[in-house]
Amino acid sequence: AYKMMHSPVGTLKLVASDKGLVAVLWQNDKPTRVRLNELVEDPKHPILLDTERELGEYFAGKRKTFSVPLDMRGTSFQKDVWHALLAIPFGETRSYGQLAKQLGNPQALRAVGAANGRNPISIIVPCHRVIGASGKLTGFAGGLETKAHLLDLEESGARLFV
Repeated sequence: AYKMMHSPVGTLKLVASDKGLVAVLWQNDKPTRVRLNELVEDPKHPILLDTERELGEYFAGKRKTFSVPLDMRGTSFQKDVWHALLAIPFGETRSYGQLAKQLGNPQALRAVGAANGRNPISIIVPCHRVIGASGKLTGFAGGLETKAHLLDLEESGARLFV
């Protein structure tokens, strides 16, 4: 099931199964980035309503963590990377190298980057918190401007939550 949501970073497509949230997709997402089966619009789906509420609170600066159940779909390596993303605290960033080391394979920089780029659950599984080793913003499915917006939102929010 899916539902469209308007947000400060554009229209988002929220996708859920009966188990949990499957995807948060960008308005201009490449159709091949996240492969999904046939979807049916269901604006009343409980997981989609909870996701929309929690994302609204996040964008309003009132939420640092998400509690919607997740239905992650990917390879075991991709899921390992996505779980590592979930461990990056609100308002902080990590480099691809730091994630690769954390996963026990410092040589896996490119593989970590590829898995990060395939993260279907944008914002909630915070792939926007991964930056280049130099501190520069690097590729992001929602665009670098959106990535900067999310990081600024979290940086200012982190100061408020202290």
